[in-house]
Amino acid sequence: MKSRLLAGVAAVVLGLLGAMMLFGYAQGAEARAVQGLDPVEVLAVATEVPAGTPTEDLMRFLTTKTFPASAVNPSALRDLDSSGGKVTSADLLPGEQLLAERLVDPQDAELTGRPDVPEGLQEVSFALDPGRALGGNVKPGDAVGVFISTSVDPAPAGLEPRMTQLVLHRILITSVQRAPVEPVDPAATPEEQARAEAEALPSGSLMLTVAVTEDQATRIIFGNEFGTIWLSKEPATATESPEPITIHDKVLYR
Repeated sequence: MKSRLLAGVAAVVLGLLGAMMLFGYAQGAEARAVQGLDPVEVLAVATEVPAGTPTEDLMRFLTTKTFPASAVNPSALRDLDSSGGKVTSADLLPGEQLLAERLVDPQDAELTGRPDVPEGLQEVSFALDPGRALGGNVKPGDAVGVFISTSVDPAPAGLEPRMTQLVLHRILITSVQRAPVEPVDPAATPEEQARAEAEALPSGSLMLTVAVTEDQATRIIFGNEFGTIWLSKEPATATESPEPITIHDKVLYR
């Protein structure tokens, strides 16, 4: 009886010793594996960065992440010390390493999605609040209608003091510059980040550049100087009235 008890105790002790040795070996193997990976810290994108963001505003969108040396891109940046005065050349997505070629001089920036200007047209820029530009949901390549409202008080004979008219159809947006968005908490789950970005209201003005004829550029500049501009999204399938529609003060008193 006693010998069987001793044998059982010995088996338990040997089992515990074996488990401890196996655990110690596993821990050592993991440490050796990590050391063999030669971990490297580089800058990575924490929240989406729009194209054209200056490097001076970039750090709040970034984080420092550790990657195995074999997984680090040769041009990945560890800091922004030598990148002053540059801008991002494309939209940067969360998780990607910040690469040196993603930062360029402003005059050399060819921003993602910028369409070619059709031959014979010129470009003109103007600033709008997001509420007047589709809530900020406008991007290069979109075609928009341009409404202009003017106010003249007192109005000349035969004219209304205030009126609004859709003056231009299917104007091509070639560039959109916007204020950097506030970064989302990197600790949030992907679902929480997506919800926060979807619910965030746009802030700051948008700088829009459009491709237009000389006459169209003149109308936009006039509206920007002496009235207000409002945009609509106007795809090729949108109907277009044969006669221009003008809305003025009298619409309020029908």
